[in-house]
Amino acid sequence: MKYNFDKIIERRGTNAMNTDGFREYIFKATKDMVFPYKDEEFIRMWVADMEFATPPEVIQAIKDRADKQIFGYTKVFDPNYYRAFSNWTKEHYNWNFEQEHLVFSHGIIPALFELIEYISKPDEKILIVTPSYAYFKYAAEFNNIELVTSDLVNKEGYYTIDFDDLEEKAKDEKVTLCIFCNPHNPSGRVWTPEELKKFGDICLENNVTIISDEIHCDLLRNGMVHTPLAKVFPETDRIITAMSASKTFNMAGLMFSNIIIPKDEIRAAWKERHYDFENPLSIAATLAAYEHGDEWLKQLKDYLDGNFEFTKQYLEHHLPKAVFSIPEATYLAWVDISAYLPDEENLPLYFANNAGVLLEGGNMFVANSDGYIRVNLACPRSILTEGLKRICEMLQKVSGIKTDCLMPQV
Repeated sequence: MKYNFDKIIERRGTNAMNTDGFREYIFKATKDMVFPYKDEEFIRMWVADMEFATPPEVIQAIKDRADKQIFGYTKVFDPNYYRAFSNWTKEHYNWNFEQEHLVFSHGIIPALFELIEYISKPDEKILIVTPSYAYFKYAAEFNNIELVTSDLVNKEGYYTIDFDDLEEKAKDEKVTLCIFCNPHNPSGRVWTPEELKKFGDICLENNVTIISDEIHCDLLRNGMVHTPLAKVFPETDRIITAMSASKTFNMAGLMFSNIIIPKDEIRAAWKERHYDFENPLSIAATLAAYEHGDEWLKQLKDYLDGNFEFTKQYLEHHLPKAVFSIPEATYLAWVDISAYLPDEENLPLYFANNAGVLLEGGNMFVANSDGYIRVNLACPRSILTEGLKRICEMLQKVSGIKTDCLMPQV
């Protein structure tokens, strides 16, 4: 089957955060907030879901389950689920895990909020590398745990871990947990096995438990390979792995994630206190994704690779002072535009008001991210083209540059 990633799908009026909730989420404002653009005129390139239809095989599985007519209390009892997910991790990452270690959450972020309570004491600290997904910080703050940050090293948009700084922070006996993003959001780095080994050694040798958020692990550029952190350390039980089909197959709203907890005490606390029921439609959808989604994912990756190459050439042609490297994973472009807007603190509001583009600014990523925008490229090429054109026209206007902002022939 040839899947159509050029199709434009209307999402307004579906209670989608992307279209109907952006004021509250991005701007912390009410629905009455007014912009120079109508809602339907915005180019939406912000929240990390896709403008592509969920695979038809997944949609059919939901319909088939709906035909069963009853949606009572549900858990994962079908052994086919573990078999399908296990086969997926074996085929894609050459890694597997014990079935008894697998539990489920309504999302990886809810799992973080909950796991911190089981792992960390109030006087302890949590370590993250920055820039970072903001909810790592929020999860620590919610549990009244102090956050410690280690800045990644940024060389022309390519990020690496500052292992000396990381080790210095990890040696603090109060640091007992590290939340790690593998692959990394927002930079899109796919950490190498060597980087993961060095990172894991530092944490484990200093008695730091690790939660590895691997939600972007399927969304790689062609030719890249994801290595689960736990694969590098098969003997330890102190690495919790969080994965989900939600980002991969554009079904985040189904709220279903896989949490692999090898340590018996943490898993026991989870099972004792976690509300342990799942949405029956979510189970059916995720099972179908793992059983039938491989070809769709291959075609998606080809399309995303094209979008990233298009973006790179566009920026090089029209905004040469922007710093951008095609990320090794995710569908998110992390772009340094500080040369064009050096003093603007609220980039999302600036772009919404002056370009009619919804995107996220570096200030949403904890630290070490000033001057950056995160732009979601998981959209039809026609939308991407219009979004880049608007960004270009606005930044060129600010800089006093006058060109047509049309895409060169490539």
